[in-house]
Amino acid sequence: MAGTEALLVIDVQNDFLPGGALAVPAGDAIVPLVNRLAAGFTEVVLTQDWHPADHFSFASRHPGHAPFETIAAPYGPQTLWPDHCVMGTAGAALAAGLDIPHAGLILRKGRRRDVDSYSAFLEADRESRTGLDGWLAARGIGAVVLCGLATDYCVAASAIDARRCGLAVTVIEEACRAIDLDGSLARARGAMRAAGVELR
Repeated sequence: MAGTEALLVIDVQNDFLPGGALAVPAGDAIVPLVNRLAAGFTEVVLTQDWHPADHFSFASRHPGHAPFETIAAPYGPQTLWPDHCVMGTAGAALAAGLDIPHAGLILRKGRRRDVDSYSAFLEADRESRTGLDGWLAARGIGAVVLCGLATDYCVAASAIDARRCGLAVTVIEEACRAIDLDGSLARARGAMRAAGVELR
């Protein structure tokens, strides 16, 4: 796989594990699978949600609104979330069980106060690039495999944007878990397939 394919490990962070601020059901179950997958890749990228304490996506910033409601943002619909993955906190840290010392890049997204960022490639304004596409291109990588949290949000957004960047994309569903908010998992799987993402 060296030189052609990279593994993207999406947001395997404490706040998305059981007991975290925005726990994904059984999110901790994927950690051993992710470690095994990563052992087979020379190039591995880890992503982290990394928000300021007053991030726009937090329901606490919108009086009269509750977590999981949707509001209109300048860049489109925005789901409101419990405060999570605040930069520098224990909740934002990568899961302690991750054992991927050879990862070549840790990419932190969602750092801008007024723009959310599910995708590892593009922020929610669909204009601001993270630079991940360039990092992969510089290494001659033409295909990516994704795993992590959550299938229906950050994994799906990253997979679809990877296809837009011209990459071949596979999502290992066994090594992902979903929030599944009001049917979001089925919608995400359909959108990934429509974009040409292989679900395996």
